[in-house]
Amino acid sequence: MDKSENTYTFLIGTYTDSADQGINLLKFNPSKDILEVTLLTPDVQNPSFVIANKQGNRVFALEESAGVKGGEVLSFNLNMTSDSLELVDKMPSFGDHPCYLALSPNEKHLTVGNYTGGSLSIYEITPEGKLIHQQTIQHHGKGTNPDRQEGPHVHSTVFSPDGSRLLVADLGTNKLYNYKVSPEDEEPLSLVNELSLSAGDGPRHLVFSKGGDTIFLVQEMSATLEIIGFNNDTFTPKQRLNLLDENFKGAVGAAEVKISPDGENIYVSNRGDANTISVFKKAQDGTFSRIQNSSSGGLMPRNFNLTNDGKYLLAAHQASNDVVVFERNEENGTLALTNWKVKVHKPVYLFQLPD
Repeated sequence: MDKSENTYTFLIGTYTDSADQGINLLKFNPSKDILEVTLLTPDVQNPSFVIANKQGNRVFALEESAGVKGGEVLSFNLNMTSDSLELVDKMPSFGDHPCYLALSPNEKHLTVGNYTGGSLSIYEITPEGKLIHQQTIQHHGKGTNPDRQEGPHVHSTVFSPDGSRLLVADLGTNKLYNYKVSPEDEEPLSLVNELSLSAGDGPRHLVFSKGGDTIFLVQEMSATLEIIGFNNDTFTPKQRLNLLDENFKGAVGAAEVKISPDGENIYVSNRGDANTISVFKKAQDGTFSRIQNSSSGGLMPRNFNLTNDGKYLLAAHQASNDVVVFERNEENGTLALTNWKVKVHKPVYLFQLPD
């Protein structure tokens, strides 16, 4: 069967305004002209980030909120037969407004980044899906922008492909932190080094190349894609690529970065007045250049994701309350907006479940 005839299934993280909203499930079948969304679990407050294990039967989400012990981190069992989630555990994030989750490659640890709290926490995951808090690290410092960088704001925590390192992008301190991961230790994370970025950049999200020797980092405030070599704990800046067309004027808010399954394309979303998805293509010498700036098809593309086969890109729009579908040219990676669109209340994260 051609992969395009398969049904692609995504978890959708959202911001909520009422108790009957929460984590959603999206199913997309191009051959059957199906794009539909169902509610998996209501009464979860601002589950703005939601991920699953490789098997697809365990889901981790957060509640982007504030309190004495910060927000919340949740563990669920997913039943795809009944399209339902069963809560397994709920733990504090130990920092206000958690905004990012990551599973270690061996799926034995979970990390959370706390945006307002300026901290990150790590948990051990039991075989039953329970969460055991092991460590919270508080960042300190500030950047040059008094409105956005008055203190630390951890925006992402990303494991290296081999799981030996955790890279943390802090928009507030304007730095990228490199932590060693020692699973056998009582406190598994220890700082190795850090990289200061150009003033006012605001590092947000990042992805590794397949081999782990290159980092693709999106800078929210300067609307740039930074490409950085990463070998033996050494950061080597390689390229700095602009997301904006020459004649652009207005607010920016670069948000998400993804790499295509073949490693030939990088995609970056930009919010503000731009509402674009930029496409970058790799040349024979390994450098990247921007080949397309496409309208994202809606307002405030905080997040998007590619299907695992690289045939489609789905973009979630927080402000226009929808998810739209692009077809991806598998030869050069450019995007073409399709007619598929589905309404969702403030969708802000998409995670594809196993095929």
